[in-house]
Amino acid sequence: MTLSKHSAPAAFARPVLVRDGVYEHLRRAVLDGEIAPGERIGEVELGERLGVSRTPIREAIMRLMQDGLLVGSANRGVRVRTVTAQEARDTYAVREELDGLGAALAAAAHTAADAAALRAALDEVGAARGDDYRQQTRLDLNFHRAITHAAHNAALGDLARDLEQRVALIKHQTRTYNAHPDTAVQHATILRAVLDRDAAAARKAARLHVRTFGALVLQDLVAGA
Repeated sequence: MTLSKHSAPAAFARPVLVRDGVYEHLRRAVLDGEIAPGERIGEVELGERLGVSRTPIREAIMRLMQDGLLVGSANRGVRVRTVTAQEARDTYAVREELDGLGAALAAAAHTAADAAALRAALDEVGAARGDDYRQQTRLDLNFHRAITHAAHNAALGDLARDLEQRVALIKHQTRTYNAHPDTAVQHATILRAVLDRDAAAARKAARLHVRTFGALVLQDLVAGA
């Protein structure tokens, strides 16, 4: 599939360093699912749409390939990377550990401002349209990112950023399960444990949440293989 006129975000503000702006623009479009896994990215079309030359487009694409979000080949051009079942299995195994750790640290370290941000993030997830999987995914990842932020651990934040990219690709490839009935209950359980400063309960709830939805995602990927 070629990049359509609806594939990239409409607004593009020209930054001081154009290559950095193009990189962030494309990265956000991939992570938000506006350019889907397997979809081709055309340098010429994208350059015309953003009003920039092909040089910053190529530089941004190279960085995104290094990030593991894009892949390129002589026959198929540059595309958003698709994820195998084994990679998803590996990703969710690591995510279970990191999310559990993040929730436990957040329970101990969160501030009043963090608590307000967590409540607001969860409210946004609950208010999102159930049939808009891209918005659901964006807000779901935002809630989990807020928990990581509340942990106030720089090393965890760096690891979580890379993992979030992998999770976003998987979610967009499988069309996610954010609207699943268990989602709201499990999110609320994680938040309650964090705000109660119950690190053990927060860790347990976060790990159960990842394990539950990791199994559903793998079921889809194996079935579609």
